[in-house]
Amino acid sequence: MENVFAIVLAGGSGTRLWPLSRTLLPKQLLSINGNLSLLQQTISRILRLLPPEKIFVVTNEEHVFEVRSQLKELSPDLDAQVLSEPVGRNTLPAILLGLDKIIDLEKEPIIGVFPSDHQIQDEKTWTDDMHMAASLAQDGWFVTFGIKPYKPETGYGYIAIGEEIKEGAFKVKAFVEKPDLPTAQEYLKQGTYYWNSGMFMFPGQNFIQAVETLQPELFKWWKNRKDKPLEQGYGRIPDISVDYGIMEKVDNAAVVPADFGWDDLGNWDALYRLGEKDENGCVISGDVLPLECKDSLLFSTGGKLAAIGLKDMIVVQTRDATLVCPKQEVQKVKNVVSILKEQESQLVEAHVTVNRPWGSYTVLEEGKFYKIKRIVVKPGAKLSLQMHYHRSEHWVVIKGTAEVVVGDKEILLCENQSVDIPKATRHRLANPGKVPVEIIEIQSGPYLEEDDIVRFEDVYGRHRARKKAEE
Repeated sequence: MENVFAIVLAGGSGTRLWPLSRTLLPKQLLSINGNLSLLQQTISRILRLLPPEKIFVVTNEEHVFEVRSQLKELSPDLDAQVLSEPVGRNTLPAILLGLDKIIDLEKEPIIGVFPSDHQIQDEKTWTDDMHMAASLAQDGWFVTFGIKPYKPETGYGYIAIGEEIKEGAFKVKAFVEKPDLPTAQEYLKQGTYYWNSGMFMFPGQNFIQAVETLQPELFKWWKNRKDKPLEQGYGRIPDISVDYGIMEKVDNAAVVPADFGWDDLGNWDALYRLGEKDENGCVISGDVLPLECKDSLLFSTGGKLAAIGLKDMIVVQTRDATLVCPKQEVQKVKNVVSILKEQESQLVEAHVTVNRPWGSYTVLEEGKFYKIKRIVVKPGAKLSLQMHYHRSEHWVVIKGTAEVVVGDKEILLCENQSVDIPKATRHRLANPGKVPVEIIEIQSGPYLEEDDIVRFEDVYGRHRARKKAEE
C-alpha cells in the first residue's frame, strides 16, 4: 500500500433520511448508528490502512468547517487534508480535485475512492479486499466492489460480472442502471449481478489518461490547473459521475465481489433493519414512549414522542418536522423533499440549530416579517463583515462580551446591552473573550433568508470561493 492514497467523497445531501438529514447537515455528518458520524467511521477505517497525509476528503463549501471539526477529533493531521468544492459538480470533478493534490506527492499513485456515508460491519474482510483491489490496480485495472444482493433492490445500480481475472476478482461485463422490480428479481435469481457499492480503486495516471480520452472538456480544465486555481470556473465544468464518465466506458474494469457487511444506510428502513430491536421488534432512539408498538422505527430528537399501536411504521421527530410512513413506503421520502423544495421550505435546508465555523445559530421563532435567533460565537471567533439589503437587526447580548462593528463604529457590548443594525449597513459580530458570546438577534424586513448576505471580509474565505467558481 506504499503508493496508495484515498479520496473520500463527503459532499452529498442525503434527502432520503429527511427530516434528520438536511442540506446543511447531511447523512455523512450525522451519528445515526453509534457515537461517531458516518464520515468519522469511514476515516477511522481508512486510517487502519493509510496515514493521515495520504487521505484527502472532498466536501463542499457549506460543510468544510464541520468536516474539519469532526476529523480533528480523530487526528489533528487531517485538518489540512480537507478540500472544498465551491459548488457541487458530482463525483468525477471531486475526484480530480483530490487527484491534483496527490499527483504532487506521488508520480504513480494508486487511488482509492470512498463514499463517506456507508456502513461496513466486517472491517477485516474490508481490509483484505482493499489489498486485493490495490494489487489489481497496480496491474492497470480500474476496480470496483460489488455487493451480493439479498433482495431485488431497485434503488441501486448493478454490475454484471464476466470472466474471472484471478481468484476473488472478475472482469466487469456491464454496468446496469437502477432496474425496475421484475428486472431486479431476475438479477437476484441469476446470481451474476452485484450492487454497485460506489467504491473504486484505480491507477492514477491511467485514470488521467481515461479522462483525456473520454471526457475532453474536463481534461482541458484539469490540464490548465497550473495556470489558474482548479476552483476557478468550477461552476461551469460538466456535472458528471465517475461511474458514467469513466468506469462504464473503460475496457479494463474489474469487480471484487465483497462480503464485508456493506450498507449505504440510504433510507429509514435500512436503519430499522440494522438497528438493535427490543422485545417487540422496535428500534427506539431518543425520548420515546412506545405503547403496544411492533416492528417499527421510533426516532426522536425533538422532545417526547408517544406512539400507540403502531406496526411496521417509521416515525421520525425533530424539533421542526415529523415524518410518519409505513416501512414499505420509505422510498417516497425523497418525494416529500422534492415538494418541500418546490415550496421553497427551509425544512429542506437546515435544522433550527445550524453549525457555522464561528459557532451556531438557533431559530427560536419566525413569522412573515420577523425572525428571532439565538447566536453563539466561539471564543476568539468572528463572523464576516457583511450587509443585508432587505432586513434590519436588533442584537441583545445575553452572555459574554461582544465586539460589534456597525458602519464606521466599533463598540463593546456586555450582558443586557443592545445595538441596532440598520439594513444596508456593514456590520460584524466578534468574540474577543475566552467564554462563548450569546446574543438574541431579532430580524425584521420583507425578506429574511440566509442568501441576503453580502460578505466583504471573511476569515474563512467564503466570500472568495463562490466568486472563483463562477468566474
